Amino acid sequence: MESFWLAVTNLGRDEVFIVVLALYTWLWNPAGGRNLGVVFAGSYLVNSALKYGLNVPRPFASDPGLVSEAARATAGGPSLPSGHAQMSATLWAGIAMQVRRPGMWVAAAVLIALISVSRLALHVHFPSDVMVGLLLGGIAAAVAGRVAFPDAGTWRWAVPVVALLIATVLPAGTPREFGTGLGLFAGFWYARPNFAPPRDLAGRLIVGVLGLLMVFIVFFGLGALPSAIKDIGLVRALRYAVLVVVAVEVVPAVLRRWLPHMTPPTMVQPRPETVPPR
Repeated sequence: MESFWLAVTNLGRDEVFIVVLALYTWLWNPAGGRNLGVVFAGSYLVNSALKYGLNVPRPFASDPGLVSEAARATAGGPSLPSGHAQMSATLWAGIAMQVRRPGMWVAAAVLIALISVSRLALHVHFPSDVMVGLLLGGIAAAVAGRVAFPDAGTWRWAVPVVALLIATVLPAGTPREFGTGLGLFAGFWYARPNFAPPRDLAGRLIVGVLGLLMVFIVFFGLGALPSAIKDIGLVRALRYAVLVVVAVEVVPAVLRRWLPHMTPPTMVQPRPETVPPR
């Protein structure tokens, strides 16, 4: 049974989140994907701050024989709140909040429940860890469904610059999650998805396959940097910011035949009012 729960819990890995966010942005809702990405990064940072700030030990800290080595490998950092539960709720419930279709709500609920239960079944979290993670993820999902972040003017570049400046001053030894979260936040905030999703199945397949190929070439390419360099706070933040910009702006530029350019609503100029003749 452990192999089943390990497979389920791996649905809460970063690579899965990257795939889902990218496909949702390209194939369904570009503007919504960008807003969800900003919220996802914020939720990731909140989770990391609470984990390392509270520093609650894992259930197996007092009983190492409670879990297998395979299960232990899925449990990075302290225990509270559960990152798998929180980030899964942020992502899947956030998509459901934006899509607003019963089928999406059912799929989101099933995935979130399974991933959350897997953390308990593998004995890598206490029930309270999972409950707090679900609560925080639900709040983040509600924000993703209701808030549209500015994507023009000074806000577009000022916020990412601040995020990267924070990454620059992270003390040595800071957990790498902070650099990752700051990079994702900077990248999604800066990104401006001015394309329309493909309309036919062939276009969706081409964008999905080629787009993910490009994204993971960048992901693994930047991950191949020497550890002494890639885990420096600023470098790590830049790695993830670049990854997001590649996904949201470079991929659509390369695949523009299937992701046609679209003027974002914030850029549409109002028509001049016509004055009826007297």
